[in-house]
Amino acid sequence: MNRYARQICMSEIGETGQAAIRAAHVLVVGVGGLGAPVLQYLVGAGVGRLTLVDGDRVTLSNLHRQTLFRETDVGTSKAQVAALTLRTLNNDCVIDIYDARLDPENVHALVGQSTLVLDCADSFATSYTLSDTCRVLQVPLISASVLGFSGYVGGFCGTAPSLRAVFPDLPDRAASCATAGVMGPVVGMIGAAQAQMALGCLTRQSPSPLGQLISFDMQTFRTAGFRFDAAPDPTPDLTFIAATQITTSDFVVELRDADEILTPITASAHRLSVVEFTNQHPAPATAQRAVFACRSGLRAWQAATHLRSYWDGEITLLAMGDTPPNERQTS
Repeated sequence: MNRYARQICMSEIGETGQAAIRAAHVLVVGVGGLGAPVLQYLVGAGVGRLTLVDGDRVTLSNLHRQTLFRETDVGTSKAQVAALTLRTLNNDCVIDIYDARLDPENVHALVGQSTLVLDCADSFATSYTLSDTCRVLQVPLISASVLGFSGYVGGFCGTAPSLRAVFPDLPDRAASCATAGVMGPVVGMIGAAQAQMALGCLTRQSPSPLGQLISFDMQTFRTAGFRFDAAPDPTPDLTFIAATQITTSDFVVELRDADEILTPITASAHRLSVVEFTNQHPAPATAQRAVFACRSGLRAWQAATHLRSYWDGEITLLAMGDTPPNERQTS
């Protein structure tokens, strides 16, 4: 019997839909809590090619929700371990890995080769970078986010507005699974919904998953949703770049203090907190580009928003991620 018989027999899928699933090349960014159910269901459904992007290593605190990993995997590459597991689930699927962070320097090449992109990363800098790129390249994006007991999944770009149409601004505070906590079953449920939206997109389900957002609150056991097909899609203003894209002529502001990182992003960078930058009102020269660097991108967004209130030049953001222990201030 055909391993896909139970989905092919559905009139909404059929042989045509299965062929579309088989022909797809899906880029999955983030091989963690969301990535685990997403990848298992996509491989199970017979997606022809998957590219996994994640530069992290497995930690013990991942295991309550990241079900592709075992205790023996702690310390090893998430992308490599996930690929090994997925190949045993369905050796018809081609699994490629990119064992590094997605950033504004590599994103165009990765998105450009893909039929569909899934954002399973725990980073709003990654989400905005993917959305901006998918918008330009007209590649559909299924993006999800989970924190605590709640989260959402939505279909963006392609034939729908981008993430910025629904979330034009970053949140007021930085929170992640590491800092605010998350329930494993909630991650699994939203990841499963993300996988279903991805398959719906590949098989041209009607109504389309693109332009649809679904939210979940599993503390009150409520779900909600809305369509945003006609939402205004703003042109990105504050966008992210990679550290390697800084030039010597840029006006660079390092927002991380010495406790976070010993050396600023560049030797000429101005080291200021968001409060200090707001109080001092510094401004780049007319021809300069302003670059704000911090860990998550949130402080960079806040300082850049303040600069935009009195300066109309080019502004870019850097989200540097967690600083390696050997680069932190220890005194």
